[in-house]
Amino acid sequence: MDASDIDRFDRAILAELAEDGRLSVTELASRIGLSKSPTQVRLRRLEREGVITGYRAMLDPIRLGLDHVAFVEVRLSDTRERALSEFNAAVSKIGEVEQCHMIAGNFDYLLKVRTQDMGAYRSVLGERISTLPHVAHTSTFVAMQSVKESDISGLV
Repeated sequence: MDASDIDRFDRAILAELAEDGRLSVTELASRIGLSKSPTQVRLRRLEREGVITGYRAMLDPIRLGLDHVAFVEVRLSDTRERALSEFNAAVSKIGEVEQCHMIAGNFDYLLKVRTQDMGAYRSVLGERISTLPHVAHTSTFVAMQSVKESDISGLV
């Protein structure tokens, strides 16, 4: 399934569930203008095809005391496929790394790291990120304020 296979009813399902993943099928059907059975069939297809990857609670990191956000540029000493795979596997195991993106530019990866405070961040950087396979250099940028953080629900 690709984007061209997703029609207006599928997009409506996705938009509604992105706003409230706890909707019943009956309520979802009512909101998108279909009956319950076709809505359920479409929902199952979207799940089966991997368009909907799961349902979860969205947590407020600030209320959980995780308001320190740092972005880390990472340069590797080796960018051959094996080195990239080793780095990817290792960075995926660090819980404080919220996002990891391979970058086309002056560095290789950009990480978003969320911790309680600067001390916790320094520990994660020194003990975990800097010791990842093939890391040659890191640069940190600390976020002073999050102006916008959202998921893709606004794009559906």
